Amino acid sequence: MRHPPTGNISAQDSALSVTMTKKLLFLMTILLVASFALMAADVSGKWTFEQPGRGGNPGRPVTITLKADGSTLTGTMPAGGRGGGGDPIAISDGKIDGNNVTFTVKREMNGNTIVTKYEGVLNGDELKLKITRPGQDGTPVVVDVVAKRSAT
Repeated sequence: MRHPPTGNISAQDSALSVTMTKKLLFLMTILLVASFALMAADVSGKWTFEQPGRGGNPGRPVTITLKADGSTLTGTMPAGGRGGGGDPIAISDGKIDGNNVTFTVKREMNGNTIVTKYEGVLNGDELKLKITRPGQDGTPVVVDVVAKRSAT
C-alpha cells in the first residue's frame, strides 16, 4: 500500500533513501578498514638492528631487506659469519598477518642446516623481532631486537 506523499518525499522513497545511505556507509567503513590494514603492513624496505655479540662481546649492525606481496614476505639478509662476507641469504616461509610478520632463515654450516626463526610486530618505522636460533647444545636461544627502517 502506498502512503500519500508528505511534502516532496513519500514514505517509500524515504525508506529507500535510508537503506541506500546505510549500504553506502557500510561500504565506506569496509574500504576504510581495508586501507588501514594495507597501510599498517608496509614492511617492505631495509631494516637495521644490532645483533648482540656472543659472550658479552660488542654487537654488530645487521641490515635485512624485506618485500611484502599481499600476505607473503620475501627478502634477504647478510650471510653472516666472520666479517659478514658471502652472498645474501634468502628468507623463507615469510608471512604477514596484519602487523605481525614471521620468516625463517636457513644457513648451511659444516653439512648441517641451521634454521633461525624470526617473529616480529611492525609499528610504523619500528619492527620488534624475536629471533630464535639453536644454541651450541641444541637448546633454543631467544634474542629480542628492535629493527629500524633504513632511510636508504
